[in-house]
Amino acid sequence: MQASQWIERLLSSTRGQIISLLRRAPAAVGELAGALGLTDNAVRAHLAAMERDGLVEQRRGPVRGVGKPAQLYALTPAADALLPKAYAPVLGVLLQTLGERMGPDELAGLLREVGRRAGAGRGREGADVRMRIEAAYGVLGEMGGVAEIEEADGAVTIRGFSCPLAALVPGHPQVCQLAEAMLTEIVGVPVREQCDKGERPRCCFHIPLPASAS
Repeated sequence: MQASQWIERLLSSTRGQIISLLRRAPAAVGELAGALGLTDNAVRAHLAAMERDGLVEQRRGPVRGVGKPAQLYALTPAADALLPKAYAPVLGVLLQTLGERMGPDELAGLLREVGRRAGAGRGREGADVRMRIEAAYGVLGEMGGVAEIEEADGAVTIRGFSCPLAALVPGHPQVCQLAEAMLTEIVGVPVREQCDKGERPRCCFHIPLPASAS
């Protein structure tokens, strides 16, 4: 069986569903069981096998009340590497080549232009800003990202748990500017990226709401 077929079968299985849930955040056995409609013991069996395969790891959760801290499960970097990233090698070479031929400002401008073009026509015509933010959130999902929307203090934050461009960010952090420009085009108001560009990149986009929308 080819590696791509093995990955496809894995991601469509119960273990694939567990991977999808853990892409959002580490979770306890009971949380996973509730989301999957399985017993705790059934989930533990899957997690034990996935831990042996190096796909998940145990972490100590926060202490709530009296007693031991919750035991959580999280994805390992090896599991992240399984997720489809066929674009990464080609785009990485492309960005490297462009970087050798352009100055940093010129490359940043080009990426923003690509982002604007990618977002053109993706917003909801005549929709209010919140509906356009929902459209932007949907586009991130189409790209393979996992995110949630938070609203507080007159602003909305789209916070990602799995960056669709993660494989590129360590070597080319400027790709976040492409995503920022794309979301700005879709939402229709300035979006500011505040992404975590560390070892395991996480998207974060801050969107101030117009006074009329607050």
